[in-house]
Amino acid sequence: MAALSTTDMKLIDSIFGIYSGYVLDFSNSTFDAFFRRDVGVDIYDAAYATYGESKGKRFRAFLENARAAAVVKALTELWTYREADRLDRGEMETIPNARARLSELIVKLGGKPLPGNPAEATQAAAPTGSSGPSEGVLAALEVEFLALTRMDETPQRRGYAFERFLKRWFDTWGLDAHASFRTTGEQIDGSFQHDGATYLVEAKWHNRQIDAAMLHSFQGKLLERPDWTRGLYVSYGGFTGDSFDAFTARRLIMMDGADIYFALNRQLHLADVIRKKARHHAERRQPFAKVTDLFPV
Repeated sequence: MAALSTTDMKLIDSIFGIYSGYVLDFSNSTFDAFFRRDVGVDIYDAAYATYGESKGKRFRAFLENARAAAVVKALTELWTYREADRLDRGEMETIPNARARLSELIVKLGGKPLPGNPAEATQAAAPTGSSGPSEGVLAALEVEFLALTRMDETPQRRGYAFERFLKRWFDTWGLDAHASFRTTGEQIDGSFQHDGATYLVEAKWHNRQIDAAMLHSFQGKLLERPDWTRGLYVSYGGFTGDSFDAFTARRLIMMDGADIYFALNRQLHLADVIRKKARHHAERRQPFAKVTDLFPV
């Protein structure tokens, strides 16, 4: 029998919704089929009707009465199903550090860490002698970003907070970031170093998509600088479809709010994200490539 604490059950509920009576988006038939096929359990056996007949109540009884190995398999398979569905919908994770916390619980029950754990991939890809930032630091950055999405401030204050967040994110991965600065007649929202190039940053925190005119303006700043200068245009609200037809990016790549979220949530090495975006643009002449496409699960 799996030894689950009240805190463990609360985490499972927050991720899968067991106390709502539902479990993810399963119907009765698909819930039955999922447990038979992927877990090897008849979830509609009378043994799991302790608390009632709903999917959530049956799952709760299963968690409290099944062997630890079966619970581990169910949690692992349900997480995989949940993540595939969430990514297909393009939805952001709403539970801070959900993967790491559930993975820790599964290990406590005697199982292996969740497959495709981004923290492990990050450590494996880190340069020799560098372990990278801790999971706690990366989780705090994700929480900070989600807090920005709920900030009830003036656009100017949100913009400044966004710039400060980006600097902390760049510095966390050792990219030697500089805060925003002003030169004669122009404002630069920040800069960082990557693979021998200096990247200037343009950061926009609003829901309006960036159009070609704004991209041209930023590229003009880059073309007036040395050849080793590159640009990263970060637009929380993304970019218009017309902007890609009307703008030819020469020395810049792009990132939107979903890119930031998925990079944070999967704890991807930011240097790898920049590197893959730059290479994709060099090969395909596409300055914007989604993080979820560059780093498929």
